[in-house]
Amino acid sequence: MKAQQVPTRDVEAHLAEQPSDVRSVQDGAERHALAVSLRRVNGDLVPVSVYGDAIWWLTGNTTNTAKSHSKIDFGIAPASIRETAKAMMYRYQRRGIRGQRRPGAATMVATFNDMVPFFRYLAGLGIANLAKATPMVCLAYVQASRDHNPTRGPRKPGADPEMRRLSAGKLYKRLKAVEMIFELSQYSDDAMLRHPWEDSSATFLSGASKGGVAKGGLTPLMPDDVFTILFQKAWAKVQDAPRLLDLRDEMEQFDQRSDVSPKYHAQLKTKRLRTAGLSGYRELKKLLVDIRVACYIVVASLSGCRAHEMANIQGKNYHSTEVDGERYWWLRSVSSKTFEGKTEWMVPEAAIEALQVMDRWSEPYQRLLRKEVEGYRASDPADIRIAEAQAHLGAVFVGTDLKKGNIVRTLSVQQMNENLKDFAAECKVDWVLATHQFRRKFANYAARSRFGDLRYLREHFKHWSMDMTLGYALNESQEMQLYLEIQDEFDEFRIETVSSWLNENEPLAGGYGRSLVAWRSKGENISLFKSRAAMVKSIALSTPLRSNGHAWCTAADSMCVGNDLDRTRCGDGCDNAVVGRRHEKIYRGLYDHLKELEDLQDIGPGGRARVARDLGRCATVLAQLGVEASAAHGHP
Repeated sequence: MKAQQVPTRDVEAHLAEQPSDVRSVQDGAERHALAVSLRRVNGDLVPVSVYGDAIWWLTGNTTNTAKSHSKIDFGIAPASIRETAKAMMYRYQRRGIRGQRRPGAATMVATFNDMVPFFRYLAGLGIANLAKATPMVCLAYVQASRDHNPTRGPRKPGADPEMRRLSAGKLYKRLKAVEMIFELSQYSDDAMLRHPWEDSSATFLSGASKGGVAKGGLTPLMPDDVFTILFQKAWAKVQDAPRLLDLRDEMEQFDQRSDVSPKYHAQLKTKRLRTAGLSGYRELKKLLVDIRVACYIVVASLSGCRAHEMANIQGKNYHSTEVDGERYWWLRSVSSKTFEGKTEWMVPEAAIEALQVMDRWSEPYQRLLRKEVEGYRASDPADIRIAEAQAHLGAVFVGTDLKKGNIVRTLSVQQMNENLKDFAAECKVDWVLATHQFRRKFANYAARSRFGDLRYLREHFKHWSMDMTLGYALNESQEMQLYLEIQDEFDEFRIETVSSWLNENEPLAGGYGRSLVAWRSKGENISLFKSRAAMVKSIALSTPLRSNGHAWCTAADSMCVGNDLDRTRCGDGCDNAVVGRRHEKIYRGLYDHLKELEDLQDIGPGGRARVARDLGRCATVLAQLGVEASAAHGHP
């Protein structure tokens, strides 16, 4: 059924009057005309899909969502259940599930797709309506889902059957969908009569952790060596981008030349590109794609933006402020993850440089997009494709959809992930790169900067090493959730560090370190806590902790001279210092350098006394870490 244009005021009145479920709408034509999704075109709301459509095209997804992920195709469900499925999805859209907020478009699509296997299972048993889906049938579905083979093709000889089953997380989603079917079907003409498993839950039956997320489902933390290679390669491409964009502009100018026959344009382009060191236009196109990926890596790494927030970045949507002679740069975008709306992120100037490259990179694509909108409007001012195209106007991370006539759209998550994997492969790193990993890496680096242990991009993160509230003092529009994620990373560092201190096989030096060695040898201490994990967490979160490079400092402030002027003091029994294996190389180096100064006469008696004192401190630290300084370095 094709949706017809309806004046704005009539549609809004109709939506307000639409029922929360379809049981009261028995007239077929009236039910089929219920609006499901709308777009605003030239000030009017125009239905995109109505209840009677075989496919519901939903609106409200982020711009980097592929269009195929915005549809509910009821044709994939068995014919016997389709009308009930529509009634359930309509109710879900209008009211959601008890205790939860109303779902967005992406959640609706995912939920329906998780329901379909159950619908098909019932059809395979000859069950044509939900009223006959008894708890026994549902429990049989649980077992069938556990035994499900998600791979295609015949099973390989000798393959482990456990490796072919659904993960706990995927199994949870399928079983949770059955629980939702039970609740939502109560608002249809074909309700499930009993809860699918009255004395259990999808969480328990699937073996998933609380919330349905399988253990180990957290975003993986990109290793430092991998990130360093990727970022350095990306930054080099950002630096080289102006040269390549100049070449791209030259190629466009060749197409506009009227003094040369069009059939010679390609030859002229190739000749010019070869003088620039490129093999031809294909290589230029590939390098231009690399620029987009490189800019994405730089901005995502230095901002902490989520993938959809990156997709919402508009051209020249950044600004700077100056406080006490210090310049701060701010990136603007729109966030829908936690419903912040317009939001800003504090970024270093390097991110702004990458965004300026993307401003220029995206210009030809925005011209094509504006031309597309103008074409629709000239043909039909109420064409819903106008609103669809307008949603991508101004975006910088765009590309052309080759399957749809080269129309310009914001790059989907799937396409960007493919580009990132190709980029990683070219960098020869053994890591499956994805868009969502940059946010956690940013939080990890920002936490390490605050932790005093940042090894890379120190200048880029200098602002994040300050108090967490500073950003809000400067800009109240900044994203709150990012600060919380940085705090989570910071707490995790502290717990990991303290856990290593309490390992009986870990040698420690420094005053506090030696106290820990003595304390942890008393086995009864753990009885003060419920478990070792509780003990570690309690100590970690109650102990001030910072790294000064040559020791861990647990003092309440950073005023001690051992942090900078008198570094070897940390190894001389300071009650606040912990020195571990990670610091061994530093003290070895100090010992060697001091040994070279030991016999110098021009430093005076005071200088030689200072050298002797520091040598003794370093030797003591190395001995407590299990290293004999003189023997290890061949000194007499």
